[in-house]
Amino acid sequence: MDKFYFIGIDVSKKKLDICVMYGSKVLIEEQVTNSTKGVTQAIKHIKKELDITNDMFIICAEHTGQYTYPLICATKAIDCKLWLENPTQIKYSCGMTRGKNDKVDARRIATYAFRFFDKMKCYTRPSEAIIQLNQLQAERSMYVTDLAKYKAILTDQPDFIPKDIYIQKAKRIKVLMASLQQAISALEKKMNEIISTSEMLSRQMSLLTSIDGIGRVIAMNMIIATEAFTRFENARQFCCYAGVAPFSYTSGSSLRSQNRVSLRADKSIKSLLHLAAVAIAHRKDGELKEYFLRKVEEGKNKMTVINAIRAKLVSRMFSVIKNDRYYLPVLA
Repeated sequence: MDKFYFIGIDVSKKKLDICVMYGSKVLIEEQVTNSTKGVTQAIKHIKKELDITNDMFIICAEHTGQYTYPLICATKAIDCKLWLENPTQIKYSCGMTRGKNDKVDARRIATYAFRFFDKMKCYTRPSEAIIQLNQLQAERSMYVTDLAKYKAILTDQPDFIPKDIYIQKAKRIKVLMASLQQAISALEKKMNEIISTSEMLSRQMSLLTSIDGIGRVIAMNMIIATEAFTRFENARQFCCYAGVAPFSYTSGSSLRSQNRVSLRADKSIKSLLHLAAVAIAHRKDGELKEYFLRKVEEGKNKMTVINAIRAKLVSRMFSVIKNDRYYLPVLA
């Protein structure tokens, strides 16, 4: 930690606020445009002014999605350490705060990096295939949401507006739906092409879909969310991330709540796992269907069993990838 500098960066759409700290002392505060060129020039200027090398500082910023892209590109070009932290983690580490602006936020991020340096995790950029899949999947999700909205309109409104108006409206909506379906199909085709051209991703897709209850949509989302199963060490970590792992809520002698899952979760992947678990529960037979019936007969709450099935699916997915073997059902 001797002669080590902490650079906190608050990321917004158009600009970055930068704060450089040495220990608890603020050395530099400035603002630059949120572009690869602007960030690169700012980091080079800081290195020159403080006469430091890449192994003498760490850049810490909140992971705010696509707005961090120029920062990621700049740090990769300069080959310096980047620490992208969950915004909620930084927020709750600051204690009680009053007021907020970008300059103060940059200082708080630098302070966080200084205080929790032992928990630093340097950012590793995913492969280009994963990045492309992530962007395409985000676009696909947007179109699927819009498509569901239009379907709901066609279903809900016939009895509540004049028939002639509804007929004209339905024609326009069906044109939009056809366009969305075409776009979704094109995106899925492109995503499948990316998977097929990568030997590792193609193998992972094949292994995941060998599990009963896991289709290509869930498998694709799992590959993206786990960055080809490199982002999480085990199934338990991913269950926490997806809001599937139950936690106890007790305090002293007055608070005795049942174990329940956390609301802090990736809602999209949790929703897909839930749909898969519900589909299994409504089947006529199957290994997990038998498990569902057995637990319900024992008096377990149905939603608790559904959540257990979600966790089992995650565990099986991590298992087949780790062992590089197709799933084999447990024989009775």
